[in-house]
Amino acid sequence: MSKGKAKPGETANIDVVERLFEVIESRRGKDPETSHTAKLFSRGRGKICQKLGEEAVETIVAALDEKPKHVARESADLLYHLLVLWAEVGLKPGQIWAELEAREGISGIEEKRSRKA
Repeated sequence: MSKGKAKPGETANIDVVERLFEVIESRRGKDPETSHTAKLFSRGRGKICQKLGEEAVETIVAALDEKPKHVARESADLLYHLLVLWAEVGLKPGQIWAELEAREGISGIEEKRSRKA
């Protein structure tokens, strides 16, 4: 992954996700009138989940329209709301990266079978 701010079409550094997560966590308990993130936290897990679902649908609709720029914008919104949910349930991005690393090299079929064991 590249360092610093990526130009359009380039691979961005995963650190942007970590930085966004830090901002999200810093908004917990702040004024809901001045921060969308604080407003989400103040409305609770149900509202956060609802917003995540809405963004997932919007991403799907964008993908069906086959407009990559629109998919990128909606995906960014989806990822933001997913990060808010992680913060709400007490997860850190590193925990998700570790889970992904643990699955690396394992087929999806094999991974799903292991959940039943």
